[in-house]
Amino acid sequence: MENTVKKKVLVGMSGGVDSSTAASILLEQGYEVYGATLKLWDGVSTCDRQTRTCCSLEDVEDARDSAFKLGIPFYVLNMKDLFREKVVDYFADSYLVGETPNPCIACNQYLKFHAMLQKAIALGMDYIATGHYAQVTHDHKSGRHLLKKAVDISKDQSYVLYMLHQEQLKRLLLPLGDYKKTEVREIAGRKGLVNARKPDSQDICFVQNGSYVDFIREYRGIDIPEGTYIDAQGHVLGKNKGMIHYTIGQRKGLGMSFPEPRYVIGKDSAANTVTLGLKEEAMVTSLLAADMNYIVCEKPEPDMKVLARTRYSQQEVPAKVIPLEGNRARIVFEKPQPFVAPGQSVVLYLGDYVMGGGVIKSTDHEGNNTK
Repeated sequence: MENTVKKKVLVGMSGGVDSSTAASILLEQGYEVYGATLKLWDGVSTCDRQTRTCCSLEDVEDARDSAFKLGIPFYVLNMKDLFREKVVDYFADSYLVGETPNPCIACNQYLKFHAMLQKAIALGMDYIATGHYAQVTHDHKSGRHLLKKAVDISKDQSYVLYMLHQEQLKRLLLPLGDYKKTEVREIAGRKGLVNARKPDSQDICFVQNGSYVDFIREYRGIDIPEGTYIDAQGHVLGKNKGMIHYTIGQRKGLGMSFPEPRYVIGKDSAANTVTLGLKEEAMVTSLLAADMNYIVCEKPEPDMKVLARTRYSQQEVPAKVIPLEGNRARIVFEKPQPFVAPGQSVVLYLGDYVMGGGVIKSTDHEGNNTK
């Protein structure tokens, strides 16, 4: 009789239906599955399951209950200090310098796919897995591991995984990449998992009341001084509540009225100014990105044609990438794009495959350079 050793996989279980179902699917595929919840933040416990975040005590208990139901070992890994340093501090500091950060990408980069992977290796695991909707494939010709969009495009999360390196992709299983969300809930229901009908988490887990400004004010122990509105030519338009209250592309809640709609098209933390302009003044021709990570190749050829996405929910648009020194790149759009925000990530695609991505540092408006 052939003696086969099952491959061990540590599944990051958030307490939601996706990660719990991922563990169930891997069990059925013959893996030796272990569950782990990352303890990231001592947030306020809430019983409102319609406005859930992903770090509550209820989520830990839901993950534990699912692991028990599946009959798999379960760990709680304390990563609060690393989370505070790499995610919360970054979030607050980015807003204070006028950027619009994406803390979920930072959490993926430093916690879920680095720290958890190191823990898994130390525990003798072969792989880690999560409930993200994306696919990992292997290109035999190049020998590289690739990241592909999920079958369920409406749930695709490849945008927030662009920072994965080859060593991480090699050890990563994403079992939900082949499934639609409705199928995932059906599987969870058949398995009797407590979170089969649990709503998806929506908010940032450490911002309890939804107010980023209130959180930063309390977290950093600072006052937010009033600022100034200016137009694209630098003329003063009036006072505002302070630069961090506003995001690129914002139109409502400005406290001023104009004959034509005005949008936030720029922010300057040093001067504490917010630039307002017409939509045509918000059009970005190119951007500068830092901390570039490439998946399909070590480094792209100059002027390589790609599809670019500058926000999670945005449709990709044609562009070209120009690699620069210092792990930076210039992304030039085929047609100008509105409301591109420094601090967000630009993710590049070749068809359904993630080519790479980086963090937006600055943008070029037609005839100007605006942060």
